[in-house]
Amino acid sequence: MKQVIVITGASSGFGALSARSLALAGNIVYAGMRETTQRNRPQVLAAQEFAQTNQVQLLPIELDVNSETSIQAAVDQVIAEQGQLDVIMHNAGHMVVGPAEAFTPAQVAELYDINVISTQRVNRIVLPLLRKQQHGLVLWVSSSSVKGGTPPYLAPYFAAKAGMDALAVSYAAELKRFGVETSIIVPGSFTSGTNHFQHAGHPADDAVAAEYDSKYPNLMQQVGEKLAQLAPSGSSAQLVADEVVKIVSTPAGQRPYRVHVDPADDGSEKVSDVADTNRAAFLERIGLADLI
Repeated sequence: MKQVIVITGASSGFGALSARSLALAGNIVYAGMRETTQRNRPQVLAAQEFAQTNQVQLLPIELDVNSETSIQAAVDQVIAEQGQLDVIMHNAGHMVVGPAEAFTPAQVAELYDINVISTQRVNRIVLPLLRKQQHGLVLWVSSSSVKGGTPPYLAPYFAAKAGMDALAVSYAAELKRFGVETSIIVPGSFTSGTNHFQHAGHPADDAVAAEYDSKYPNLMQQVGEKLAQLAPSGSSAQLVADEVVKIVSTPAGQRPYRVHVDPADDGSEKVSDVADTNRAAFLERIGLADLI
């Protein structure tokens, strides 16, 4: 069945790949991105060309997850044009690399704003619609770093993704009785096919960063090379987009709660299985089995 889908952060990476794949699967996909007439104008044109070439409904839309006004305008446009909204995909995010101590508190707060608080802005505008219609899917793009291997120099990003994942877990239970489903997709480390590392931010305190770099020279280069070696040949970010299509295409009521796409296998799935099993068991023990 054709569904109306909004994806945040769809200018590149998992968002752009998922938007194209979902459109090819026959859905109406709004690829949310900011600065559509400026910095991301080339991405808008590329999406429009893809839609025309493949005769699909892939529609770029101005959507800045750090602006409630922008989110509201985007959702209003979707409802005006389609009369419904079935899936919201929380994909927007930003990565930073460097020693944790070298990031200022303001930098860490900004990272939380982009990766965590932005989802709350979107939810407070989208969820009233989904709850009223008594169906829909909230699809969260988490990270294997939440519970898996955590190499150094990525601490603020890992902490932010963990916060987003925790929010998703709580929302899953709170939305269940409204008929709104939650699926959490957990990508592993993909060193190609995304712009995470290329566009990553860096710490503002150069002096502290230099002290750490004297003890950990070329650390991120070493991590990147090793991650690339761990992934099986042929692994690509498209694997995540393919799994997104599977989740969205699955009939309501049968969608998976959490799915890992982690070719390098950093151990996240094993830990998540334990955590999610414990969560389900505890909900049952306190008389909330219907929220599982």
